[in-house]
Amino acid sequence: HNNTAQLPQIKQTVTMNLYPEIVHENDLSPDAFGDEVDEACNAIYKACKGWGTDEKGLIKALASQNGEQRTKIAMRYKEIYDTELSKLVKSEVGGDLGKALYYLSFAPHEAECEMIHDACKGLGTNELVLYPIIIGRTNDEIDILKKTYFNKFTKDLGGTLDSELSGALEQIIFNCLQGVEEEFDPEHHNEEKVKDDVKALYDCGQGKFGTDEKNFFKTLCAMPAEHLKTVNLAYAEEYGFTLLKAAEQELGGVVQDATLFMLGMKMKPYETVAALIKKACAGFGTNELLLTTCLIRYAEIMKDVDVAHIEEYEKSVRDRVKDETRGKYEALLLEVFDTAVLG
Repeated sequence: HNNTAQLPQIKQTVTMNLYPEIVHENDLSPDAFGDEVDEACNAIYKACKGWGTDEKGLIKALASQNGEQRTKIAMRYKEIYDTELSKLVKSEVGGDLGKALYYLSFAPHEAECEMIHDACKGLGTNELVLYPIIIGRTNDEIDILKKTYFNKFTKDLGGTLDSELSGALEQIIFNCLQGVEEEFDPEHHNEEKVKDDVKALYDCGQGKFGTDEKNFFKTLCAMPAEHLKTVNLAYAEEYGFTLLKAAEQELGGVVQDATLFMLGMKMKPYETVAALIKKACAGFGTNELLLTTCLIRYAEIMKDVDVAHIEEYEKSVRDRVKDETRGKYEALLLEVFDTAVLG
């Protein structure tokens, strides 16, 4: 009935990158960034100059930039004005708007480190914000994240999370932090391997009294997307339900959420992110921190996420944001969304 929203067919054999190319290449020389970057820096400077802040000007200057441009702006601003852009933004604006602008004042990988830092701040851990940053990532990006976190906070990310988490959630996050997803190889990931993995997963979960989470997560984390899809089908054929259903039966609470998220990011990433955005808006009140981090973090794939969201909930991400938020915070999130989807 709705031909405009055709879900892209993913022929992925590995998990998807979320960082722009510039973060992966890491060859940055700010003097060669060009006029556009300097103009954005100038607009930010103007918005923050003197008494009071031109918040609209700041939103326009920062929220209308993609991840690559934000990486350049963060570096170039310090070079021109001898001030860390993030420190400036933090001192100018507070609340949900301030927090979102603060994340936008960093390159994407640095912003994620700040998000992790915020999720671990104070009493208790904001697990809903934390686990999607670690789970379902490529080996390369986990590696970049760990290095960046250490450089920023002179703390080991694994050590930080170890002190924040416990039990099965710690197990799944610890496994994902290793960055050991195998590369898909049809010779290795053959029928035999599919059978072995189906049995191994069954033996960790449904096949025993109590779940052996450690090996269950270890096996799942290592599987490339292509292989997992085949294992999932074979598992369903053998035992009458999918791995997603098995996880629902075996696990509970936030551990179940995290496991379903990991399976989802490998097998149907766009739908999985769409569901996370919906989750940020579910129930009484909006989880603003989760909504902010989702819209900023998934900008690189937001076009496809939006299609999946429309397909699943008959509503665009943009409309959901409009329903859930108000004022300048709403204006910022819509600008971030429009930049990601319309360019």
